[in-house]
Amino acid sequence: MEDVLKLKKATYHLWTFTISKLISSFGSQVYAFAISFYILQVTGSATSFAMNLICSLLPRTLIAPFAGYAADKYSRKTIVITAQIASTFAIGGLLLVSLSSGLSLVAIYATTVVLSITSTFSGVTFSSSITGLVDEGRIQKAMSLNQMSISFAAIGSPAVGGLLYGTVSMPVFLIMYMTASIIGVFLESTMNFKLFAKRKEGIVGEPKESMLQSMKAGLVYLKLQPILITLIWIALFINFLFGAFLVGYSFILIEKMKMVSTHFGLTEGAFAVGMLLLSIYLSMRKEVKYPLLVSKRGILGMGAIMASVALPLLIPMQYGFMFGFYVFIMFSFGAIMIIVNTPMQVMMQKMIDDDYKGRVFSILETMSMALMPLGVVIYGFLYDIFPAQWILIGSSLLLIGAVLFLARPSVVRKAHPELGDSKVVKAEVVSE
Repeated sequence: MEDVLKLKKATYHLWTFTISKLISSFGSQVYAFAISFYILQVTGSATSFAMNLICSLLPRTLIAPFAGYAADKYSRKTIVITAQIASTFAIGGLLLVSLSSGLSLVAIYATTVVLSITSTFSGVTFSSSITGLVDEGRIQKAMSLNQMSISFAAIGSPAVGGLLYGTVSMPVFLIMYMTASIIGVFLESTMNFKLFAKRKEGIVGEPKESMLQSMKAGLVYLKLQPILITLIWIALFINFLFGAFLVGYSFILIEKMKMVSTHFGLTEGAFAVGMLLLSIYLSMRKEVKYPLLVSKRGILGMGAIMASVALPLLIPMQYGFMFGFYVFIMFSFGAIMIIVNTPMQVMMQKMIDDDYKGRVFSILETMSMALMPLGVVIYGFLYDIFPAQWILIGSSLLLIGAVLFLARPSVVRKAHPELGDSKVVKAEVVSE
């Protein structure tokens, strides 16, 4: 295939991928809103609601290593399409149950488990396929458009879900989600996942690795990539310490500041708007030249913003000023999340060998999914014992300290040798 045609196909992939992600994200988030509302309305039980969350989180943690293995060993296009079709059938099954005997918690939980498994296979495989779908110069654009789709869905789905929940029945919700899933299957089937892929072809007669051997090979590969390990450690620290923000933000605004629910919703909307605007900006600008350095600075900013959430507890503010302050804080936090995540994701896409992407991303997914709930549980306990402001400030200092150590200047120079001045470069050459 000629280079011009390949670039045209890559452009098609960019927009097809974005539209597919937007439709599927919007459908899944509206569905999640409706199901959560339904469970709370019918049972009135926080335990039943939490059980549905566990059915979503636990399978993702357990199944991610197998999804990574599959993404590296089998056709990525087949995995993505099969996962999307399985999601469609799962929703179709729940629709049949609701029409024949009415929705039950068991049916909802079972559907949530299936959707969690299929989304893990689809998510890990898509993450592993970015460099095969688009040319190297537009990886940042692809990652930014992907995040933009998620942000659009985050902003619009609660409003659409709330509007529809009061006007249409649950079967209509399910039919809408099925339709979105079917459109996703159609769009994904038109994509060439091998367009820019650099995967090695299997040698005839060569003994095949077992699943366990393949997973071990992924860990061995990861150990040989010190910069990659640094990126993963930074991501894990963010995921764990982010629990301080996830629990503390709602606790402070609702319990301590007594903020009205509508205003609280607007502050959370500002977070999604910040993510959206920065995603649009990064999709239009040139690729970040020093991604680790940019992400490091972004995390330092993230730590400062996290600590500032506690400011109204230390300095009394009028209600209107406090509301505006938190809108600004959440907008800034959403924007800085994109500044941190997108360059790191682009760097990982370029650093990881195509044959190992699935296993490396699945390791990151497993560890992140395990640490986030753990962080939420631990911080939930801490907020009941210690003053909220000191927990947030302490966690912010830990985050800042961790990134200053993990992404210290010597590590940044290893990732971006061109950052060193001429003397440093000469000294390194002489020492070699």
